[in-house]
Amino acid sequence: MPNPFIFKALLLSGVMAVQLSCVAVQAQNLDSTVLAEVQINRNSEKSQQRVSTLAQQTQDLLYEYRAVVRETEALITYNDNLERVVADQREEIESINRQLEGLEETNRGVVPLMIEMIDVLERIVEADIPFRIEERRARVVRLRDMMDQAEVTASEKYRRVMEAYQGELEFGRTTEAYSDTLSTTGQTVDFLRVGRTLLVYQSSDGSITGWFNPVSRAFEGLPDRYRLEVRDGLAIARNEKAPDLVMLPVPGPEVVQ
Repeated sequence: MPNPFIFKALLLSGVMAVQLSCVAVQAQNLDSTVLAEVQINRNSEKSQQRVSTLAQQTQDLLYEYRAVVRETEALITYNDNLERVVADQREEIESINRQLEGLEETNRGVVPLMIEMIDVLERIVEADIPFRIEERRARVVRLRDMMDQAEVTASEKYRRVMEAYQGELEFGRTTEAYSDTLSTTGQTVDFLRVGRTLLVYQSSDGSITGWFNPVSRAFEGLPDRYRLEVRDGLAIARNEKAPDLVMLPVPGPEVVQ
């Protein structure tokens, strides 16, 4: 009869072997589960990365779409404005063309008028008291030469003619003192012009005092009593002396026949 202790030991060993075998199987199953879980987590992470990437790409595309929409709206607004500008320019061009059509006719009327105005200006200069006479004659010559210059527009010619008339008009409202050569003797003297009414002169040492006589149309000497008056008038015109009353030989009015 077998020994009961040996039998129990064998039985216990068998049970332990079975238990160890079960534990090994469970360990293997646990490892497989853990590995599967890890793989699932990895797959989930990759999926999340793909989702995030797609979401970012979608957001970028949305931004680009909105930018394109804004740019398109801006271009539409710009094109609408440009069309209005072009339409306005067409109207301006048509207006200019209409004006150019009448320009030649206008020039045919204005050019003879300007030539006549220059002729009248020359007669005014020659009939006036001879202050700055060479300067004023030279201006008339320049105006005549200008009328033959093709590069000067008709409007510029008219402006210069009117500017010359304006200068002559200013002479009648001003007083000035200047030095120039006396045409009769060639001597340099100081001239005093009072508007277009009076032109007197005096040498620098005060020994000669005279005036332009509008009746005789000649330079003539003045009595010695006018020497100090002319000297004071020159000083006043140069702003060297305060304005004051001076007695000068103003010619009387002429009777028109």
